Amino acid sequence: MPLKRLNRDDYEVAWICPLEVEQIAAMEMLDEEHETLPQPRGDTNIYNLGAINNHNVVIAGLPKAGNCPAAAVITQMKMTFPNLKHGLLVGIGGGVPVKTDQGMIRLGHVVVSEPTGVHSGAVQYDHGKATAGQFELKGSLNPPPTALLNAAREVSVRRQRLDHDPIWKNTQRIDTSRPHLRRFKFPGVANDCLYQPHYEHRRADASCEDGGCDPKQRIERPINEFYETFVTVHRGTVASGELVIKDAMKRDNLARKLGVLCFEMEAAGASTDFPCMVIRGISDYCDSHKNDMWHGYAAAVAAAYARQLFFHMSIKEAAKSFDPTPHSFELSFDLTEISAVPYFVARQDELRQMHKLLRGLAGRLTVILYGLGGMGKTQLAMASMKRHFSEYHVAIWLNARDEMALKQSFARAAEKIQRLGPSLSYLSAALESRDLDEIWTAVKRWLEEPMNNRWIVTYDNYDDPRLESGVIIGRPSHKNRTDPKPKFQGHDDGFDSKAFDIRPYFPTANHGSIIVTTRSSAVNFGPSMKIGKLRDANDSLEILAQTSRRNNFKEDPAAIKLAQCLDGLPLAIATAGAYLHQVTISCAEYLQMYHDSWLQLHEETPQLLSYDQRLYSTWGISYSRIKQQSQVAAMVLHQWAYFSNEDLWYELLKEGRPHGPGWLCELTDSKLRFHGIMRMLCDHGLVEAGSTTQEPESAGYSVHACVHSWMIHVLNQKHDEGLALTAMRCIASHVPTQEESKFWVTQQRLIGHADRLLEYTINMEVADGTAWAFHRLGTLYSDQGRLREAETTYKRALDGCDAWDPKHTLTLRTINNLGILYTYQDRLREAEAMYKRALDVYEKALGPNHTLALRTVNNLGTLYVDQGRLQEAEAMYKRALDGKEKAWGPHHISTLGTVNNLGVLYRAQGRLQEAETTYKRALDGYEKAWGPNHTSMLDTVNNLGSLYSDQGRLQEAEVMYKRALDGYEKAWGPNHTLALRTVNNLGVLYRVQGRLQEAEAICERALDGYEKARGPNHTSTLRAVNNLGALYRVQGRLQEAGAMYKRALEGYEKTLGPISVTTHNPTLDTLENFGDLYVELGQVADAIWYYQRAQNGIEAAFGRESQKYVRLSQAIASVRSLGRQGRLQRAWNKITNRHP
Repeated sequence: MPLKRLNRDDYEVAWICPLEVEQIAAMEMLDEEHETLPQPRGDTNIYNLGAINNHNVVIAGLPKAGNCPAAAVITQMKMTFPNLKHGLLVGIGGGVPVKTDQGMIRLGHVVVSEPTGVHSGAVQYDHGKATAGQFELKGSLNPPPTALLNAAREVSVRRQRLDHDPIWKNTQRIDTSRPHLRRFKFPGVANDCLYQPHYEHRRADASCEDGGCDPKQRIERPINEFYETFVTVHRGTVASGELVIKDAMKRDNLARKLGVLCFEMEAAGASTDFPCMVIRGISDYCDSHKNDMWHGYAAAVAAAYARQLFFHMSIKEAAKSFDPTPHSFELSFDLTEISAVPYFVARQDELRQMHKLLRGLAGRLTVILYGLGGMGKTQLAMASMKRHFSEYHVAIWLNARDEMALKQSFARAAEKIQRLGPSLSYLSAALESRDLDEIWTAVKRWLEEPMNNRWIVTYDNYDDPRLESGVIIGRPSHKNRTDPKPKFQGHDDGFDSKAFDIRPYFPTANHGSIIVTTRSSAVNFGPSMKIGKLRDANDSLEILAQTSRRNNFKEDPAAIKLAQCLDGLPLAIATAGAYLHQVTISCAEYLQMYHDSWLQLHEETPQLLSYDQRLYSTWGISYSRIKQQSQVAAMVLHQWAYFSNEDLWYELLKEGRPHGPGWLCELTDSKLRFHGIMRMLCDHGLVEAGSTTQEPESAGYSVHACVHSWMIHVLNQKHDEGLALTAMRCIASHVPTQEESKFWVTQQRLIGHADRLLEYTINMEVADGTAWAFHRLGTLYSDQGRLREAETTYKRALDGCDAWDPKHTLTLRTINNLGILYTYQDRLREAEAMYKRALDVYEKALGPNHTLALRTVNNLGTLYVDQGRLQEAEAMYKRALDGKEKAWGPHHISTLGTVNNLGVLYRAQGRLQEAETTYKRALDGYEKAWGPNHTSMLDTVNNLGSLYSDQGRLQEAEVMYKRALDGYEKAWGPNHTLALRTVNNLGVLYRVQGRLQEAEAICERALDGYEKARGPNHTSTLRAVNNLGALYRVQGRLQEAGAMYKRALEGYEKTLGPISVTTHNPTLDTLENFGDLYVELGQVADAIWYYQRAQNGIEAAFGRESQKYVRLSQAIASVRSLGRQGRLQRAWNKITNRHP
């Protein structure tokens, strides 16, 4: 979308950013960005233009820090933008830890220049002359302009009357989930350390923690509970000079002498002859301990304060823009994903009716186009969008063939929106996550924006709808008829597993227009139009003329007869026209060929409907011609039956060359040869070319679903084992690893072909040498989160592997992957069987101490912890640890992984001191091996946070959790399950700390993420459910708490089974929480029943000596005795004198 273009005279406010980090923060505060304007010769500045609250702003950086560069930049800026009235000097500064009316100045606070005493708001402390052994300041700086001083005062007044902080809210405009913006996150109060002025930093090349600075030298200061969600602003004098101050003693001397609140390096240059307000976020204390940790957040709060000023400036001080819309929503008309006919003919009545239905007075408008395949529904929808595009700002086409195709279409739309429109944080974050669910949700949100109210979206090919009742409506073109050949094994046309409800993918806003094309008349959530055969013979002749590029058909009796025979079927007519364009025969000759083809097809497949016979007859004629021209092209049509009908591309087929048939080798000999063959098929109207390249590989080709059905049922009368194996080799060989560039793009393109492959191989015998292919398909499905299909294909691989030596590498890899898959699904008994099977083979073939055997021993230990079998888990971990230390040494990464797991076990057993020692050993080893920020240590960092939380060391726990979360988000994105685990832990911590509003937002984020990633009954999801229930209980929302506990408990029992659940630690926590809830409700018998269930499990898992067992015994006794005396509240108080 083009940016707004103004004149240089339109800009009245200058925003100066000395550092790059400050300029990024400033750009994030703009409501809109403007087009760059030409500059006079001699102006070397770089400007970013935009607006905030209709005030036009010029943002400029400095070539380097200092007063002189600031003065030079402003001088040139004033010449280029002659109407600039005043400026904002916004960035970071060093704070003086003194007390003001707002409290002690701390990191992350903001200091704003304001006249006080003898100073104008800023003082140049290093400009003056030496007299009689003293330094005397010389000169004065201009005060901030009155308009900005008034705005600052108004900001202060308004903030004190609000329940929320608008400045803190402005900081949230910076999406810190994006990797390049994470430095703007709040570093945490634990990282705000102020040392005694005389205490020097120990090592210049290391942080205070790593360099050995003594924590006892830190000055203890009270912590404001709203530190993170309220930005404290101090107004007073700012000191400006040419040198960076890193001396606390000098800082304090100058502060006492001049009464300054912070130090910086540009105000003197900027304020010399230009009215300017200085705004500084405090990033350090001007001492030897200063570092860059707070730079990003300090820049963010300074920019957020500056943004807020624009909402309190007088209108006279900055002229209003004529466009009050913060974002413009436009998306150029682009239907490159589908093949549109050059000239759309006929259907004029339908076009008028569609336009009438989509021109309602208000609300979201929907029209359903339904009819048999090949009737031109897609072309009609495109023609309508093209004809009336001037009425819309946005037009999007989506492929709704199945949910995966629909999500991929949303992803392509998101990329285009991001590329052509203004940057939106939620859209950027979704694209960066590469999570298709996140992406389609973001696009839907974009369409729901109140100002984005003139859009039209087509959901094409929604042929497999699912109704509210769960009934799946089959495709009309396949109902009530016998297929011309037996279905492939495992394929069922009657009930398509890909059926889905499309309505959740519709924007919920009450604006916009939607077109849905479908073969099903059961789709009835809007006005519907049946698209049938062409009723006017002249329309059929017009299509024939357009596609054949011939004239005078209306005077040709044979052409009229041909149009009648094709019975108004647009797809059949277009195929006939394409043939006539390619071959110099008359319509009479083509008509004779059509009759011959129709008779042959009728003899071979008399059960076909006349609709199919007409279509198939025209394609049969084209096929015969193609076969005469090129056997290779004809074989492509045969082979295509074993691929999906959409997106067949060069690199995919090239994978089949090494062991493929001769025709395939010839086809993929070069890209030139491949595209030449495909062009031939396109010329005959059977194949459609993709319009855009899908990096990192070539664009694909597609065929209409009806043509694909003909390929399957007519061209391939019998199942061809050779063609099936060729498709399998191509698809499986092309599955990329996660280390390959843009692997997710290729994987998503492959999924449709893998689904087609699975249809006819699901019950097929695994042929010799194909087990590897099923293994690769399992990996593809697993990576894409399709766990059911992953299990199916892994099992197929295992069936093939069993015919070989059971010690074969592929066998063991498949067994291991199945074990991991089952663990991920919480099918723990099946996972155990897989691990034991692998371990048995390893021990027999390689010995009990081989590293591959030890890896499986470690996995078994983890499994036993999940099952609550802690003694067995400890034995496994210790065996694995002993073997790994002997094989690799105590500091090997694999050894440290088992050390970490032992820490998890000790914590579960209540052996907290041993757990801490073990975690610290693992963490120390990781840091020595990989450095302090490597992802390998994040699990241990998270686990240490949980341990500290258990010990009541809550501030330390928060530091650990935030460190782990930051690392997970940088490595894998905010919605990875490891990140969600730490989010969940943070929610629990905030609940314990009484930060209930933050806790609820965090817990809901964790639960939503787990439900999307792992489903509603995964144990990780259920732990999040339990935690949300605990939060509701603390908030007094007892009914909601009970519902959450019930859901968690029922989910655990369903997932783990009746035996494992009795000692499963999270289940025991939920039982105890239920007991707590019933105590609070005054229901003594129910409380004791749940407590005893939890106690029995704890006894079996941990023994009677465990702290949990003792605590529950005391709880039960208290409830019994005090409950009888009617003093249940005292019992409750006694029981809950612990971390919930």
